[in-house]
Amino acid sequence: MAALQKNANLDPTQKAAVFLMSIGEDSAAEVLKHMGPKEVQRIGIAMTTVKDLTKDMVNTVIGEFMTTVNKQTALGVGVDDYVRNVLYSALGEDKASGVIDRILLGGNSQGLESLKWMTPKSVAELIQNEHPQIIAIILSYLESDMSAEVLVSFPEKVRSDLLMRIATLESVQPAAMKKLNDTLEEQLKGSSGVQASTIGGVKAAADILNFIDSTSEAAIMEKVKEVDEDLGQEIQDLMFVFENLNSVDDRSMQTILREVSTDSLLLAMKAADEELKEKIYKNMSKRAAEMLRDDLEAKGPVKLSEVETAQKEILTIARRLAEEGQISLGGSADEELI
Repeated sequence: MAALQKNANLDPTQKAAVFLMSIGEDSAAEVLKHMGPKEVQRIGIAMTTVKDLTKDMVNTVIGEFMTTVNKQTALGVGVDDYVRNVLYSALGEDKASGVIDRILLGGNSQGLESLKWMTPKSVAELIQNEHPQIIAIILSYLESDMSAEVLVSFPEKVRSDLLMRIATLESVQPAAMKKLNDTLEEQLKGSSGVQASTIGGVKAAADILNFIDSTSEAAIMEKVKEVDEDLGQEIQDLMFVFENLNSVDDRSMQTILREVSTDSLLLAMKAADEELKEKIYKNMSKRAAEMLRDDLEAKGPVKLSEVETAQKEILTIARRLAEEGQISLGGSADEELI
């Protein structure tokens, strides 16, 4: 019973890691081939962190997988539905969505997909001479943190233009995707009747800005608002910054703090307002809060860039936990959660 209870505390990523570790290296490798760099990294990290696994725990994870498989039949269930159901069970809905898109809908975006495995610098060098609209499509497709690194590699005068193009993107027609993949020296696969891909938008622009340093972010937003003040305000309203942690509930804050290192938290709090500091203290043990207060008072001057890096690190953790469904960020940046 204790083993089963401990297994219940495994999140979907850890369960997927346990499953892959139990099916052998060759089979696990075949599964991982269908995942993107972010999923592979998360699964890999989970593999190194799941410890003290008993035979009962492994059997339970495999049992959950087999239960899902056994519920599927060849009658009235399409292959696509089967793949979706199995991946949702193994990875959880949020993570599985990206994998499903690549397996079931991603036949026409091999060129784009290959960019996710490159360094931001390499991507920037590859696309720097392309039309701004093509660059905007690429940045919308990449993970927000990677897009942020690529964006800041461009001259300051073009950053705001690219961000506005991202914010106003709604969908990309197959012909445009074909042009993009041809540009990346990849052949377009699948039917020419494939539906338009929904990428970009105001939320995508806000997500990218969340990963950019404060100085560059302010400069970009200033330029955007000069051209379209309403659009700039809309982007700003959807951004989730460090101060927005005030709006998360206590349970979510506790979950975040469990994953944040003491050093990062100490640096991040140097520029936090008193309200947020008290919220953090409240969600720690009394002893831990007292130690953190003492360390913060004793901490000498630090570079603003170090504080911003620590805050971005914590926000990255918070967004990941929200994407995994473990926490609710609340506030205007996450209005869809109820």
